[in-house]
Amino acid sequence: MKKTKLFLLTATFICSYFGFSQDTLSISKSELLQKVSEKNLQIKIAEKTFQSAKADYNQSLALFMPNIAVSHTGISTTNPLMAFGSKLNQEILTASDFNPALLNDPVKTQNFATKFEIQQPLINIDGIYGRQAAKSKMEAYQLQTDRTKEYLELEVSKSYMQLQLAYRAVKVLEKANATGKANLKLVQNYFQQGLLQKTDLLNVQVRVNEITNQLQYAKSNIQNASDYLAFLLNEETKGKTYKPSEELETSISVETIAVSLSENRKDIQAMNKSTTAYQKMYMSSKMNFLPRLNAFGSYELYDKNFLGTSAKGYLVGAQLSWNVFDGYKSIGKMNKAKADFQKAEVETEQYKKQSQLELNKTNRQLIDAENKVTLSQLAFEQAKEGYRIRQNRFTQGLEKTTDLLQSETQMIQKELEHLQAVFEYNFTKNYLQFLTK
Repeated sequence: MKKTKLFLLTATFICSYFGFSQDTLSISKSELLQKVSEKNLQIKIAEKTFQSAKADYNQSLALFMPNIAVSHTGISTTNPLMAFGSKLNQEILTASDFNPALLNDPVKTQNFATKFEIQQPLINIDGIYGRQAAKSKMEAYQLQTDRTKEYLELEVSKSYMQLQLAYRAVKVLEKANATGKANLKLVQNYFQQGLLQKTDLLNVQVRVNEITNQLQYAKSNIQNASDYLAFLLNEETKGKTYKPSEELETSISVETIAVSLSENRKDIQAMNKSTTAYQKMYMSSKMNFLPRLNAFGSYELYDKNFLGTSAKGYLVGAQLSWNVFDGYKSIGKMNKAKADFQKAEVETEQYKKQSQLELNKTNRQLIDAENKVTLSQLAFEQAKEGYRIRQNRFTQGLEKTTDLLQSETQMIQKELEHLQAVFEYNFTKNYLQFLTK
């Protein structure tokens, strides 16, 4: 016996050393909500999408900000026009340079030019609407990110309750397993005394095996729920099992929740902002037919020596441009933007109606879930009392084994159904709150 205990202790130590042990971590719902907001990958994706839209919006600052460029160019040429122009820019042109022979066949001429250029947009109506569209798009993604966080809170609550339900199911089945083994022992005694037939003993043994199998499935559900929580938290799942610090409640708290669809809901606001963005893009494409006014200027330094400043000059001007016809390109772009805007309007209207439909459906489901909890509670109490009576009669030899097993099965089934009903009610209530938030 001592050798057996020593072997078991050694095996346990080896499994723990090599990482085969399963760590059970107690965690509360508030801790989960905090971790998921910091680590969840879906939230990170939503935040990066918002940052991308924000970068697009920042790019539209080019509508008001100047574009400044600096360049330095060095040339060596015998091209008649370039050679004459280079000398002229360097202010080294002499009377001899007007000799037709030199003009037609100049010697090699070198020049270095440093140029400072600035372009300043003045009036670009299409760009203003484009910037407004980029802003609406950015705000839509911000609202979608907020809604994603609210959805993840709901998902964490659901997963946490599923974990609670799994642990509670294991507890119920462990109790049923202990009861089944006690009944098996009692039936074995009756069988040895010749009071029961072997079929009764086999029926009880089969029932105990069934409960053991159900218990194993329930334990697997614990690991499945833990793995999903770890996925939501973006944590490693190997060798880790979560255990809720609060147990699943067996009763419900009935609340009255308004079932009207709120226009302040984040996803509804995001849809409205998205429609606004398409509207602004449509307006931008219409304003593309108007002329644009832009200013420009440059300051240039010319010298045959690198970075020389012996000659310099500036250029300042403004340009009014009007793209009168571009081969139907702008018209086609405007028609496409108009269709996209109208499509966005229809999609927003459809989304609102679908949301109201889902809200009404969930409200009815909450009422049904409340009734289900009440009936399942009553059914469980009746099944428990029926099993207690049959068990007492069985010990007195007044009840059949099959009736006892049937009563026990019914009691376990009704208890698990009641726990499932409580879970469904609590989740439906949370979902309804999410839909009305």
